[in-house]
Amino acid sequence: MASLQLPLNSRKSSPPQVVFSPRLIGLKRTLNLHFSYKHMISPNHAAALRCSSIAPAIPTPTPTPEMEEETMEDERPLHQVWREIHGCNDWHGLLDPMNSHLRREIIRYGEFAQACYDSFDFDTHSKYCGTCKYLAAHFFHKLDMADRGYLVSRYLYATSSINLPNFFHKSKLSSIWSQHANWMGYVAVATDEDEIRRLGRRDILIAWRGTVTYLEWIHDLKDILCPAHFRQDASIKIEAGFYDLYTQKEKSCNFCSFSAREQVLSEIKRLTELYKGEELSITITGHSLGAALAILSAYDIAEMKLNIYESDDEHSVAKIPITVFSFSGPRVGNLKFKERCDELGVKVLRVINVHDKVPTVPGIFANEKFQYQKYIEETLSFPWSYAHVGVELSLNHTHSPFLKPTNDLGCAHNLEAHLHLVDGYHGVGRQFRQATGRDLALVNKSCDFLRSDYGVPPYWRQDENKGMVRTSDGRWIFPERPRMEAHPPDTAHHLEKVLKFAYSSRHTT
Repeated sequence: MASLQLPLNSRKSSPPQVVFSPRLIGLKRTLNLHFSYKHMISPNHAAALRCSSIAPAIPTPTPTPEMEEETMEDERPLHQVWREIHGCNDWHGLLDPMNSHLRREIIRYGEFAQACYDSFDFDTHSKYCGTCKYLAAHFFHKLDMADRGYLVSRYLYATSSINLPNFFHKSKLSSIWSQHANWMGYVAVATDEDEIRRLGRRDILIAWRGTVTYLEWIHDLKDILCPAHFRQDASIKIEAGFYDLYTQKEKSCNFCSFSAREQVLSEIKRLTELYKGEELSITITGHSLGAALAILSAYDIAEMKLNIYESDDEHSVAKIPITVFSFSGPRVGNLKFKERCDELGVKVLRVINVHDKVPTVPGIFANEKFQYQKYIEETLSFPWSYAHVGVELSLNHTHSPFLKPTNDLGCAHNLEAHLHLVDGYHGVGRQFRQATGRDLALVNKSCDFLRSDYGVPPYWRQDENKGMVRTSDGRWIFPERPRMEAHPPDTAHHLEKVLKFAYSSRHTT
């Protein structure tokens, strides 16, 4: 099979007067906050934690006219404005003050990215370490997200035989599911008719796994740019580690016989053909290193013209919108990469915490903030020039009165903390207040960031009994899991279509 790597050749507020919301996503909805342990994980903490009670709720103050104005709802239905919410106007006028539809959509896609963490097996004592805990057919049900109206269409894998050792997770056991692969995320599609009507289109979703709190992988980045080779322009370059993660494969491994890139492109080709004639969107999300993969795969899909289709007018073509909701992502490529993403119409909204270090790398010395970046990149061929893509939503965790001061870089990087900040952000200089009632306890799911007076234990999300179950004879064992899914049998077929389409479109442009 032909390879796709050929030239396809903010000030701090006073203590809040709020009610601790009982709406804890994924847990029993009770003010006593009983932790059921079901489907809970924590890569760092072994002890099972239980909190039987919390501090008494504090009455919510009567909203002032100023407060009501800050949380004014966009009365237009989402299906009428979804293109605007997905960046057709680069989110002009939607971020300050924060549009209510946009806030909820950012959080919704952030929760799709968080699902990658909540379902990933981090336990090095498990022979399934490095994979997803659930079969694709049960994925959203197991994560209490069945009401989202999406179904997983395939899982994504990447080979761990690359130079990012601190990102991959491998079992300590000798007999394991794969010597080479790690589960990297999933592709899903909106299938519920009510949700499709609410969204105004059928949404194709790609969610990439990143890192929960570990930042060591950043040190593995060699700050080396390499040509993407997704089109015949060697000046478009991306960071070598991201490129390898996205494009490398291991033919001896069932899960990595196709690269992550080939898996994504073949699935997007399949789904766009399956739902041909419908209004579609392609939305990609990820956190941390997963945010880098989100931008890279969005660029690739657009560069390969998989979002191009014939319109009702036979003499014109139309585009499926491609939008990235990125959380705490590093820079991915050089200025030429950024400019090409803009040219292709890839829309990226990057959500960052100003105290997080990951979005500042690579490209510490030459980046989009440097006045002469274009000159040194084009004239001097400076090899360490990077540029962020898209629009930035800059948040500051010191503005949240719910979070405690900390020097823990992992807290500043944590995805649930980012979603908390989105929930409370209303605009530059406006008071931080929760807008959607998203439960505060979620912040401490995989970190220790909430103020202690809320009585929520840190790192509380764990598997019940660490996945061990008791048999009928009283023995405790680690149960076998159903056979894990590798690649759909039609992957090669759709990949061949991608290649043919890419070559034919290149000859006609």
